[in-house]
Amino acid sequence: MVKQYPLNEVRKIRDLKDMLAQSMELYPQKNLFLVKKKHGEPYEGITFATFNQNVRELGTAFLSMGLGEKKIAVIGENRYEWAVTYLAVMNGTSMIVPMDKELPAEDICNLLKMADASAIVYSGKLASVMERMREELPGMEYWINMDLEADTDTEKSFCALLDLGKSMLDGGDDTFDKVEIDPEQARVLLFTSGTTSFPKGVLLCHKNIVTNLMDMCSMTYIDEKDIFLSVLPLHHTYECTCGFLCEVYRGSTIAYCEGLKHILPNMKEAQATMMLGVPALFETMYKRVWAAAKKNGIDGKLRTGMKLSNALRCIGIDLRRKIFAKVHENFGGHMRLLVCGAAAVDPEVSKGFRDMGIAFLQGYGITECSPIVALNRDRCFKDEAAGLPLPTLAVEILDKDDEGIGEIVCKGDNVMLGYYNNEEATAEAFEGGWFHTGDLGYIDAQGFVHITGRKKNVIVTKNGKNIFPEELETLLNRDPNVLESLVVGEFNPEDGETYLCAQMVPNYDYIRENEGKDVSDDRIREMMESVVRVVNERNPLYKYIRRVEVRETEFVKTTTKKIKRYVVNKK
Repeated sequence: MVKQYPLNEVRKIRDLKDMLAQSMELYPQKNLFLVKKKHGEPYEGITFATFNQNVRELGTAFLSMGLGEKKIAVIGENRYEWAVTYLAVMNGTSMIVPMDKELPAEDICNLLKMADASAIVYSGKLASVMERMREELPGMEYWINMDLEADTDTEKSFCALLDLGKSMLDGGDDTFDKVEIDPEQARVLLFTSGTTSFPKGVLLCHKNIVTNLMDMCSMTYIDEKDIFLSVLPLHHTYECTCGFLCEVYRGSTIAYCEGLKHILPNMKEAQATMMLGVPALFETMYKRVWAAAKKNGIDGKLRTGMKLSNALRCIGIDLRRKIFAKVHENFGGHMRLLVCGAAAVDPEVSKGFRDMGIAFLQGYGITECSPIVALNRDRCFKDEAAGLPLPTLAVEILDKDDEGIGEIVCKGDNVMLGYYNNEEATAEAFEGGWFHTGDLGYIDAQGFVHITGRKKNVIVTKNGKNIFPEELETLLNRDPNVLESLVVGEFNPEDGETYLCAQMVPNYDYIRENEGKDVSDDRIREMMESVVRVVNERNPLYKYIRRVEVRETEFVKTTTKKIKRYVVNKK
């Protein structure tokens, strides 16, 4: 039985404008951001007061440009200007449209057309991309470059807009400050990443987001002493809500990571205490801990240390930070909590990090829910579960099978308003008055939500057995020789049965380090087939993987590192 604990007390916020105003009063001279003007330079702090002022300046400028009630897109790497743009739009009268910078130019252009955006704020790194699509977007009134020092004939300077807004505020213009926020009006247009289908436009309001913020903070404690390392892309609602707006709400500090290769050094530089991530990231980090231990011949000592530490914790003695000091040093020396979302993480990873003294929680969310649906708590968790439903969100399981597995549906104030210009999809998603997530799972006796897979991914055998490919992929990916895998169903017309095929990407770097640089393709295939045999041995016959396909290249993924399954299935 999992012990229940009371929820944390959190301050009430009506909307994001109210949230920023409250935080400004509470933490005016505290650093909200740690940024680097150039790669490799030390972090510099930006206070709540400065951020608040810049939001007011840019918001005032936007309104003076006639952008009120219009859509403003933002695209670029995680950076301070992105955050300023987001709240300058949200706290005015316009609608923000966060865009994925990793998309091909054609897709970005098509989504901007679909959104009918009137302005776009972008990183200087994307200036050439913007230039190429200018003729395709005649309705785009303003092209705003975050890195331009002064306006040109075709581009507006972000800095110049701040200066404009400042002069207007100094002159007594209070148009932006006087904007009254309607918490239930659509103010965010988010395009889903499209792992099983093509993107849809999700419409969110202030109420959706602040409900999610208050609920998540009531379940997991975060305060002004925390420093978040921002790694995941900000256009994704997971990072935006949990890795940006949450910190503004709770008085924490955000340090922007310089890139995936710089996570560990940036952890140390920023003295980060928390980080959000996805399974692929954390599973890779965990594998590297063990790979380094094996290389140094101390993997046996590490396992013994974990057993000893766990035994001591049973009698109230916690020596994890001392026993695993080297691991903590590699993670910057201050890391206290890792939070995983976007997909289910291998329970061995979450438990392993916790056994070494770094708390690890996972949650479950979906863009349409702003995004969190369920979350493990810091003092009430199950490593194999997605978490407990948010306190103000009703979660049910629809159309259960014999094992209690069915579609996860929910109802609450954090659920989206609907899909942009798509009444048919909206009606389908809200059939019966509940929002249908498209995810399959069950709720256990203690109320924890467990995810078994996506409804569209389920493989059904001739005898009606349901196979969740994500479950098999987790088992395959545990082997250090495997970088990633995808299990698909292949229909055989001769007997009418569907058989499982595992498409596997070997971890070539790891294999060559252990087998030699000249390891043959035949040997690599043999290793992949061996991994499959081990997984088959633990499963019933209908879950056996019958065919192995070895890939040399990684799968196409979203920016949160989820495989775009529909691309593979189409091929």
